[in-house]
Amino acid sequence: MRRYGKNIDEDDIRFRPSRRGTRPRTNRRPAHEDAAEGFVLTVDRGRITCLVEDRTVTAMKARELGRKGVVVGDRVAIVGDMSGAKDTLARIVRVEERRSALRRTADDDDPFERVVVANADQLAVVTALADPEPRPRLIDRCLVAAFDAGLDPLLILTKSDLAPAGPLLETYAPLGIQHVVTTREEFDEEAVGRVRELLTGHVTAFVGHSGVGKTTLVNALVPERQRATGEVNAVTGRGRHTTVSALALPLPDDSGWVIDTPGVRSFGLHHVDPSRVILAFPDLEPGTENCPRACSHDEPECALDAWVVAGHADPARLYSLRRLLATRERREGD
Repeated sequence: MRRYGKNIDEDDIRFRPSRRGTRPRTNRRPAHEDAAEGFVLTVDRGRITCLVEDRTVTAMKARELGRKGVVVGDRVAIVGDMSGAKDTLARIVRVEERRSALRRTADDDDPFERVVVANADQLAVVTALADPEPRPRLIDRCLVAAFDAGLDPLLILTKSDLAPAGPLLETYAPLGIQHVVTTREEFDEEAVGRVRELLTGHVTAFVGHSGVGKTTLVNALVPERQRATGEVNAVTGRGRHTTVSALALPLPDDSGWVIDTPGVRSFGLHHVDPSRVILAFPDLEPGTENCPRACSHDEPECALDAWVVAGHADPARLYSLRRLLATRERREGD
């Protein structure tokens, strides 16, 4: 063989060694038995702040988790630098099984669901009685999401000095939801005490339309961790929506957790299964045994009508259930 005027043989041929090892590939992942337990406090642009024992640690998701998301409220396993010192970064290598997951979609025709909060057991729906006006359809949607996730709902009505609370409370009375009525956004000690009593021993996610006083209430509940608040136009909804990411905060004396979430303009329910919502109505759920398959619970063949006529449940409860389920087919502004 001749190359560039030179006769070459096999000694002149250079072989590039393979960079691949001889060890066969495996799907086994490291167990990380020595990983520390953490609680996710907030997630911001890929940086995840966790509580590890008595300190906060900044971490990022390990590549081995793939597309699995990490959200506020998650219990996670962390490895790496967990000193909590400035500019240190640990790795989240495992997300523990969630006890609950509050989900929403961007809209009703969006099949992609997003987990808002993990491992909460209570959902506080905050709404103003005026300035801005209450939005019952949005409240209904939040309640459906709570029932679907297995969370106990709590209704907090603010600004009762501007409008009476009676009409709105009457709408939700058949659901038996616990509620607190307050005056202005500047919550007095008595109102804060009533709310805190209902939060004790719980992990409570707070949701509500921007401008209703949700973050102001959270600041009153956890005064040492003030979050910024801003003015929002009651008509257009525009203004300073200062809560841009969810944040978990401990109540005084470690009596519970509150999770403040960004103000919502809509709450898509594409992911909701009516068979899960009915579980929040223990007086009605047994009556579904004779329902046709995939019953929407709002059709002529639905067995719940006969169940109510037989005296097993209050008709107002069935009306409330159907009103809530109807929100899945009706946009919030309708």
